[in-house]
This record gives sequence, structure tokens and C-alpha cells, in this order.
Amino acid sequence: MSYYPSTLGRPSSGKRRVKDLLVQRDNRVCADCNAPDPKWASANIGVFICLKCCGVHRSLGTNISKVLSVTLDEWSDDDIEAMIEVGGNASANSIYEAYIPDGVSKPRPDASHEQRSKFIRSKYELQEFLKPSLRITSTSKKNSLQVSLSRKIMDSFRSSSSSQKSDGMVECIGMLKVKVIKGTNLAIRDMLSSDPYVVLTVGKQKTQTTVSRSNLNPIWNEELMLSIPQNCGSIKLQVFDYDTFSADDIMGEAEIDIQPIITSAMAFGDAGMFGDMQIGKWLKSHDNALIEDSTVNIVDGKVKQELSLKLQNVESGELELELEWMPLEQ
Repeated sequence: MSYYPSTLGRPSSGKRRVKDLLVQRDNRVCADCNAPDPKWASANIGVFICLKCCGVHRSLGTNISKVLSVTLDEWSDDDIEAMIEVGGNASANSIYEAYIPDGVSKPRPDASHEQRSKFIRSKYELQEFLKPSLRITSTSKKNSLQVSLSRKIMDSFRSSSSSQKSDGMVECIGMLKVKVIKGTNLAIRDMLSSDPYVVLTVGKQKTQTTVSRSNLNPIWNEELMLSIPQNCGSIKLQVFDYDTFSADDIMGEAEIDIQPIITSAMAFGDAGMFGDMQIGKWLKSHDNALIEDSTVNIVDGKVKQELSLKLQNVESGELELELEWMPLEQ
């Protein structure tokens, strides 16, 4: 358990709230490069970032990214409220990385300054990965970015229930929280072991777990967030072995059919009105990666689904996941 010294006054209480947010699993890695243990934040955007990405954020100017140290700087009440409202990296990235085009990938922790700078500027300054309807092109509006931009984006995104296309892109119908629990008997890709991490892909969105060093039976328990477009049938899951000096090796893959959880959740509407019960099922078959049938359940007012998957196109390996459907109104 983390310990924070007892001090008087609102600033200390507010700083504690930011630190409490930082220790949540999604916020334990940099929002822009997945480097572990970030100690900096962009207060108006609502993300935690590492020291290297912090330097790029500072170069954007405070009208785009207001950078503060979690431990060293004084935070205003507005800074704290903006950070808490966004909720951290997963929520922010589901907006700012909603439409990453093919051929563009997030920088890794060991990326060059040039790679890091190009991605961060595209993400926040040029807003290339936002929905077109949310992009701000007016200079005067950019100068008033500060706290309000993240709120505007989140409010606009969540309130959009239209299923029409915008510039050829499909509107989001909800959020899917994917908890990557653990891997078992994963394939060896180094001398005696592997350094595995999991990548999830939906359309042009990608998100990934941290790297588990030298571990064929990793326990991640990491929650990843994806915005789900209309008519989305499946999530592509891939496991890779992290290599410092060469391309990462594939360690298996699987397709996750998310239609059972989406259709079940929409059929029942407000899950909070029901007690714990089974509301759907994804059946094991020869053409999917399920180890056993996977049921969709209402648990404590939330729609969840546990999955056990046998990785495909690889000699060995299994993964355990938990899905949770989050409608936009939530």
C-alpha cells in the first residue's frame, strides 16, 4: 500500500488524488510510449507521461500541453479536477488515438527523440488521430486549450450516439475494457525464455500491455481500453516477444468475437437494473480460439465475459482475459 504523509490543506489532498490516479494500472506506463513508472503529467490533456515524452510535450507549449511533475510541482484545483475527470491514460488514449492510420505505430520506450516527437505532435498538436468532428483547427481556439480541451473531447465523444459515418469513419458505439490476466506456457523465442507482451487491434486502434521479462507464464492483470465502432465484429490479439536490437517475434495470435457481449449488453440495456445472471454465450468451435465456451454475464451491474484462449499459429500458449462492455452513457 502506498503511504502519503499527512499534511494540512487542500493542495496536499489534491496532490494525493493525483497520486492515487497514478497508481491505477493503466497509468503505470507512459501514455505515449508505454515506458514504465511515469512521473510527469499533462494536466489539461489528462495523461501521465515519462521524462522523455515530457520533453516533447513541453516543446508543444502550454496552450497544447501543460506539463507538471506529479511529485515536485504545485497543482491548481483546476489542474487536479481536469486530471480526475479524464481518468488517465486509457480514457484519454481512447480519444486521442481513436483513428491511428495504417503504417503508424506508437513509439516504444527506447524510441529516438525524432520518432517520439513526430508521434506526439501528430497526436496532440495536429490531432491526426481524433475523429474529424473533434479536431480544432482555429488558432484562437487552440490558445484556449488548457483545461477545457480534454473535457470538450470527452463530452463530445460520449454524447455522440449517432451511427452515421464522418469522413468515411464509423462512430463509436461503446467502450470495451479488456483485462489481460495471464499467459500460460507461452512459446520460447529467445535462448531459454521470452519477453512477451500482448497487442490488441480494433480497426486502426492499437493498445498493448507492458513487457513481462523472461517469463513464459506471465501475470499481467492489466486493463486496456478500446473504443468500439459500429459493425465491429472482432478484436485481433497478438503476442510478441520484445527484442531490443531486432524486430519483435510473433508468439501467437487469436481473433476475439465481441458480437456476443455487444448484442447481449444492448439487448438488456441498463445492466444495473438486473441481478447477477447469464445473458449470452460465445461457443467453442473448431474455427475459433476458445478453450471452452465463454459466457456473458451481468456481475454487480456490469456486463462481463471471461475468455480462455489457445493461441493460434504457434507451438504453444494460452491466454486468460476478461471483457467488460461500457456503453457511452456510462
